[in-house]
Amino acid sequence: MRRAALAALLALLLLLFVVTLPPAMPDPAMVRAAWRPTESWLYDRDGRLLESVRLDFTRRRLAWVPLERIAPALPRAVIAAEDRRFTAHGGVDWLALAGAIRDGLSGKRPRGASTISMQLAAFLSPDLARPGARSLRQKARQIRAALALDGRWSKDEILEAYLNLAGFRGEAQGVMAASRQLFGKAPDRLSSDEALLLTALLPDPQAPPERVARRACVMQPVDCPALTAIAARSLGNGRRAGIDPGLAPHLARRLIDKPGMRVATTLDSTVQRIAIAALSRQLIGLGDQRARDGAVIVLDNATGDTLAYVGGVGGASTAAAVDGAGAPRQAGSTLKPFLYAAAIERGYLTAGSILDDSPVQLDTASGLYVPQNYDRSFRGPVSARSALAASLNVPAVRTLLLVGVDAFRDRLWDLGYRGLTEDGAYYGFSLALGSAEVTLAEQANAYRALANAGRWSPARLRPDDRREAGRPVIASAAAWITADILSDPGARAGTFGLDSALRLPFWAAVKTGTSKAMRDNWCVGFSSRYTVAVWIGNLEGDSMRAVSGTSGAAPVWREVMLGLHRRATPPRPARPTAVEQRAIRFADGIEPPRTEVFLRGTGQPLFGPAPTEARRARIASPVSGSIYALDPDIPGDRQRIRILVTGSVADHRLILDRRDIGPAEAQPLVLPGPGAHRLDLRRPDGGIADRILFTIR
Repeated sequence: MRRAALAALLALLLLLFVVTLPPAMPDPAMVRAAWRPTESWLYDRDGRLLESVRLDFTRRRLAWVPLERIAPALPRAVIAAEDRRFTAHGGVDWLALAGAIRDGLSGKRPRGASTISMQLAAFLSPDLARPGARSLRQKARQIRAALALDGRWSKDEILEAYLNLAGFRGEAQGVMAASRQLFGKAPDRLSSDEALLLTALLPDPQAPPERVARRACVMQPVDCPALTAIAARSLGNGRRAGIDPGLAPHLARRLIDKPGMRVATTLDSTVQRIAIAALSRQLIGLGDQRARDGAVIVLDNATGDTLAYVGGVGGASTAAAVDGAGAPRQAGSTLKPFLYAAAIERGYLTAGSILDDSPVQLDTASGLYVPQNYDRSFRGPVSARSALAASLNVPAVRTLLLVGVDAFRDRLWDLGYRGLTEDGAYYGFSLALGSAEVTLAEQANAYRALANAGRWSPARLRPDDRREAGRPVIASAAAWITADILSDPGARAGTFGLDSALRLPFWAAVKTGTSKAMRDNWCVGFSSRYTVAVWIGNLEGDSMRAVSGTSGAAPVWREVMLGLHRRATPPRPARPTAVEQRAIRFADGIEPPRTEVFLRGTGQPLFGPAPTEARRARIASPVSGSIYALDPDIPGDRQRIRILVTGSVADHRLILDRRDIGPAEAQPLVLPGPGAHRLDLRRPDGGIADRILFTIR
């Protein structure tokens, strides 16, 4: 019977051994390697945090924190509150366990006997502490797991893992998430009071602040009123201290796609803050009834490093998640500098050449194209310098006729405008006025090419992006002349005035642009050191109200430029040897005499429009093939067509459907009836100088 009893006892012990067998416990290195933050981080060029991106919303984990980077007050408080004999036992505090059993047998509320090692075992294997399943078997398995941990791990390793795996409050798991979320600081900067509050959260992470404070006050002598105030401030409803500065959310979403990434960028957090502040102030000043969105990019001209990338600032935006710096928008007048640079480079124009700013109608496959200036007025003959600086539309279209639509489209492609995927015929003459869609990032880098003597290279967002030598796209002399025009406050005074937001106390070249129906407003410019590009508009595509180039994007551009050059005035770019200066004057006082710059060998002392007698007499309007539709709701005498003729038209007569309607220079108003009509311009000798056909419906 003794042998049978012994066999039964051995069988029972074997059964208990098998039933209470704990799960295998990993090594410390395995636990650290398996740690996966729920977020990723974006840093500036100096390692300063710009943005964190949450990619897992089931909990909130930040970086794993080594024990030596945790304020010593926290481990001390945790040991004192959770496991006083932590350093003395081998994973299980048998004295505390015996006391808990005694209390339970005597009917008292049992005291806690779980050691830090036992709690860590439950963190590593949640089956050991399933809610509602706290059986003797489960407790025995937890004890055996704790003994196994203490047998293989050091006390520091156990304490480090415990502080990183413990849940503190809400969704915060680990000391880094709790410290950042509740107190807005790293764990190594926790005060003793903050360490007590974190420790007091461990038994009941969701307890009200006042209960947490009372529990902390019991742990050790402290200033309880002060601790209660800290708890109310840090643990109150909705309290979330800043885990990151929130400086570059759009760029972070562009560069980060999985948890745990640490992405370094070329951004400068100081410049980023300057750009955010300038854009925010301007949008607040404009009001959401005028414009809701904006974006800013700042580039270092020499390196191509992106120093600021602001895709938006939220506020009243109805599409705050959209990256305004990368969204395609209509370019407006911002493409004109590249058009004039191409014309100057090829010798079609000089900065002093005279262009005709007068009404023009161009016959296209889709109908008449009738460009107009922003203010719907015309200035007559103007120099190319004035036409570009004052952003006149008709001279730009005439310049496009010289350069060619396909050639201009190819030039824009070479400057990095990758949205221009169609041929020149698709865009037509409106390409001169910026009908194509471009991004702010493309704009900034194209203007940077102008700043770099016509050499283009990709902009950089990360330090490991390859730095490329610039390839020549625009002749350096033509690029310098174009930049000189864009920096001339006198040349743009006719449109922008002498004291607009575009004028800075140092040399800077700048161009504004406004797209069709006031949907986009741009200001892009550069000093010798930096290029700044600004877009203002509404990301949903609705028109702005009463916002122009100088009242929308330009003030932001100015403020950022002044902030960038607060400590040093940038030098004026040196004039290339291929550029010469000459004193010039203009016939008929078109513009005041001045010193002008030219490609060497192309300068001349006098500029004026083509002599009238040298210009062929022709009918400028209507354009041949035009179709006019009469509106029955408008009185007939209000729908007359004006006949415009150009060139040497002295003694010429206009003949409409074989009927003489008067001298050509009279520019008569006519109202032909419905049907096809023929208009002749007849010379004094009776010959036909020009003939056009048009239709009235």
